[in-house]
This record gives sequence, structure tokens and C-alpha cells, in this order.
Amino acid sequence: MNEGMISKRYAKALLLYAIEQKAEDAMFIEMKKITSAFNDVPQLRMAMDNPTLNADDKLTLIKAAVGGKPNTEFSRFAELVVKNRREAFFQNIALSYIDLYCEAKRINTGKLVTATPVDDAVIEKMKGLLQTIKPGTLDFETKVDPDIEGGFILYIDTYRLDASVKNQLKRIKQQFIAENSKIG
Repeated sequence: MNEGMISKRYAKALLLYAIEQKAEDAMFIEMKKITSAFNDVPQLRMAMDNPTLNADDKLTLIKAAVGGKPNTEFSRFAELVVKNRREAFFQNIALSYIDLYCEAKRINTGKLVTATPVDDAVIEKMKGLLQTIKPGTLDFETKVDPDIEGGFILYIDTYRLDASVKNQLKRIKQQFIAENSKIG
């Protein structure tokens, strides 16, 4: 069975269970935390893939990754995943849950990445633009990344608009290389 199917099935079952328990919002928060933990700490993923680490240690790591004391539903789900030896899929399950939750609640996710901090007027303008493209509730965040050198990168759900200086310089370089290779 492939990883995507397993993750999607667990996420779907979890969403149905969380709705039944009226804990889908709390579970959404926990899944965002665990997703951030997997992104911020690559060793967590390696620990989940490690066959020599016992189930109790993996469960402790998962619960610690969400910070503090996770809600009962999350704890029960984490125990089920570890008991069924599916902990290697936990990151993908969390991502699938977030997608299913957002789809069910009609929540669009947006992110604005800039080289320097931007003022609230720019943020509101971007939010307004995204609202016209995809109506619904908008979960929006901003991030400062000096590596993009200028401009911005705008994400809306699975779409990406890259208007960064770094990307434009990369394109110019590729064009220059392509033109020079034709000369020789």
C-alpha cells in the first residue's frame, strides 16, 4: 500500500472521529504543531523511521513535539498510530488532516514571504487580493526571509507566485547561459 493512501485514510478517520468528539478545531491546532515540529526538527522524522527506537520512546517524542500536554483525542490517535507501527507516516497524516480540515471548513491558507518586514497596509492588501481569488476564510501568515533579496513570494493553498529578486536573477542567469551556449 502506498504512503499517500495510508496517510489519507488515517487522516480521514481522524477527522471523522474528531468531529464526533467535537474536537476537530483542537486537533487542527495539534496537527499544525506536529507539522511545524517535523519541519523544524529533521531528527524527529529520523526518529520515527528508526526501527531500533521502541514504540514508547516514539510516542513520547510525538507528544513532546506538540508541546505541553496534548489533548486526549490527539494522545489516543498517536497511541493508535504507534501501536499499528505507522509512526513513519505521522508527518503525512498530519498534513493530510490539515488539508481535509481546511477543505471541510472552507479555509484557504495564504503566506507572504518578503525580504524585509512589511506594514499592515500591504498585508491587508494581499489578504484582500487572495479573498477575491478564493472566497472563504483565510488563514494568513507572513514570513521574513532575507535570502529572497527583494520582492515577495505569495502562496495560496497549493499555488505559488514567486516575484522575488532571487528568482528573477536566476532566470536572467539561465537565459544568459542558454544564449551563450548557442553562440559557441
